[in-house]
Amino acid sequence: MPEWLELDPGLAWWVVSLSVLTFFGTLLAIPVLLVRMPADYFLRTSPPPDSFRAEHPLVRWAIRIAKNGLGAVFVIAGVAMLVLPGQGILTILIGITLLDLPGKRRVELALIRREAVLKGINWMRRRANRPPLQLPQRRRLGFREPEQDNQNAEKS
Repeated sequence: MPEWLELDPGLAWWVVSLSVLTFFGTLLAIPVLLVRMPADYFLRTSPPPDSFRAEHPLVRWAIRIAKNGLGAVFVIAGVAMLVLPGQGILTILIGITLLDLPGKRRVELALIRREAVLKGINWMRRRANRPPLQLPQRRRLGFREPEQDNQNAEKS
């Protein structure tokens, strides 16, 4: 047992309790969030008009700061849970989803496009009578579609 846990058994009880609460909280929250997500969430290029981003700039910034602060807390707690009891990697992933990071959307799409992940999410959505998630077409950089090449050849 780590030395610091032997020094304060009350702290050990709190760490274990928080770990169990986080574990069951994520087991309950993640399926609910995935089912409530709009089917076209990944097709959207801009936020819906009823999102917090349409609010007054001061409110929008306050929400953004709070969301990023909470994300940072989750990432720090997740890193701590890598050596303490708890769901470290899952907590880190939840924190990263809350943070505004460049390239985050691309990583989300890469993860959600994995066959096993998409199949599991759509299974949960189907059980809740929700439509499956819609994903954007994959783009190949530097390649043109064959139809475009044929049209360009005809114009020449």
